[in-house]
Amino acid sequence: MVRTRPLKVALLGCGVVGSQVARLMTTHADDLAARIGAPVELAGVAVRRPAKARGHVDPELITTDATGLVTRGDIDVVVELIGGIEPARTLINAAFESGASVVTANKALLAKDGPALYAAAEKQAADLYFEASVAGAIPLLRPLRESLAGDTVNRVLGIVNGTTNFILDRMESSGAGYGEALAEATALGYAEADPSADVEGFDAAAKAAILAGIAFHTRVGLDDVHREGITEITAADVASARQMGCTVKLLAICERAGDGRSVTARVHPAMIPLSHPLANVREAYNAVFVEAESAGQLMFYGPGAGGVPTASAVLGDLVAACRNRLNGGLGPGESAYAQLPVSPMGEVVTRYHISLDVVDKPGVLAQCAMVFADHGVSIDTVRQTGKDGEAQLVVVTHRATDAALGATVEALRRLDTVHGVASTMRVEGE
Repeated sequence: MVRTRPLKVALLGCGVVGSQVARLMTTHADDLAARIGAPVELAGVAVRRPAKARGHVDPELITTDATGLVTRGDIDVVVELIGGIEPARTLINAAFESGASVVTANKALLAKDGPALYAAAEKQAADLYFEASVAGAIPLLRPLRESLAGDTVNRVLGIVNGTTNFILDRMESSGAGYGEALAEATALGYAEADPSADVEGFDAAAKAAILAGIAFHTRVGLDDVHREGITEITAADVASARQMGCTVKLLAICERAGDGRSVTARVHPAMIPLSHPLANVREAYNAVFVEAESAGQLMFYGPGAGGVPTASAVLGDLVAACRNRLNGGLGPGESAYAQLPVSPMGEVVTRYHISLDVVDKPGVLAQCAMVFADHGVSIDTVRQTGKDGEAQLVVVTHRATDAALGATVEALRRLDTVHGVASTMRVEGE
């Protein structure tokens, strides 16, 4: 039975995602009411530019007074889609203080102030939902928070930024350099005019912090996540990966230590074998690979951005928040009971691919091998090509710590026979 008094929703932001949320709330109103048990009414939409045409929104609902909207007192759920730290943080806290639950897609704010937002929601007995913050339409956070709540997650490995995946995919499929691939991504609308949040790894790092916190029941902030972008990746790196039977992806990697006493969270380019499921994630798609103790290996795949896909995740959270509002219940709050320390990047153990420009003469390989041995880094394979007195030495190691590999590379640079380290990349997914 559906009650007649509607639940009222305030929408903050009416851009690419917000406009689609408003549209879906209108076109699917009857279905939403049946699923929730009460009608859902869009009570107001806060925007910065009220004169802009918004075909799916009644002009009378438009306001520039976001604070006044969220503090009206009759709002049941606030949907925050303006992004950034401020004024989003202030508005979300004002919504909680006014008794409203919150649905947000704000990964930057969650990575920076997640614990404070959880605490504010708990204080007011309100919900905080954020499925759309990490992987767009892909159902990922709810399975981690709820479906795997009785399991132990050991690793989360994923492609969580569509822009960088598109660029790297184009570099592999066409042989283009980074600049050419970025220009194509920009022309197609995958990259912003200032793409630094994507290509420097900031976007993926915020998502990694959220994933690690949920997966390991531990507070992980943005400053805990090691971050590297893709701006230094060359066409030669991509070609070298292909020769190894690998491809290059920007990965968010969250891992529990083997002894279970610490975790790591990092974002960086890595070579992964072509046999790994993530290797076949193309274009601007996202995919996340989860390894759990009992459930085994799970993969979540789909569009990680875009107005309609992301609005789908927002609507899913809206339905959950409204149901809880109607029934007097609450969704899951923060789970940080484990309080595991986050290990620094230097302690991370993985394999490495190192490309060296060296003098092409007898004994150089032996010199380099000795440097690896002196730093406790074991070599798996070596490939050397060269002519006219110059050569390239490509070394793939067995597993070693990041600190040991860093010291090895610095020592190699000091050799007279080494003209430079062309590239160093981690090898994951094996």
